[in-house]
Amino acid sequence: MRFDELNDSNYIMFAIKHYENPQAVTQEDFHEDMKRFKYIKRLLKKYKNTGILKSHLLINHFIVIYNIFDEAATPLLFYKIDKDLWGVMKSFMMVLGRIPEYPKSIIHDIHPDIDCLEQLQKI
Repeated sequence: MRFDELNDSNYIMFAIKHYENPQAVTQEDFHEDMKRFKYIKRLLKKYKNTGILKSHLLINHFIVIYNIFDEAATPLLFYKIDKDLWGVMKSFMMVLGRIPEYPKSIIHDIHPDIDCLEQLQKI
C-alpha cells in the first residue's frame, strides 16, 4: 500500500496487519509501539523549530519501527508525519537504507534536509 492510500479509517488496520513484534503480548504493547510515530514527529518538529537534532534517539526509533513493521513502516511514517517534516525524515531513511529503489514514487521527489544529512554522516 502506498502512503497516499492511508487514511484515518484504515491506517490502524494496516499497522496491525503488518505488526510483527514477538515481544508484544497485549494490545497495549501495540499502542506503545505506535507511540514511536508520535515521538519521531515530536523530535523532527523540535529539529525544524530549534535546529537541535537528537539523531541517536531518532535513529533508535526509526530502527525499532522498521524492525516491527518492516516495509510497511515507510507508508506509515509518511502518513503519520507532517508533510513539512518529510525532507528531514527522508534523510534518516536514506542513512538507514530504507528508501525503496522501485517502484518510483513521490518519496523520490522529496528533497532530503541537507543539514540533517550532514549531521547524520558524522555519526
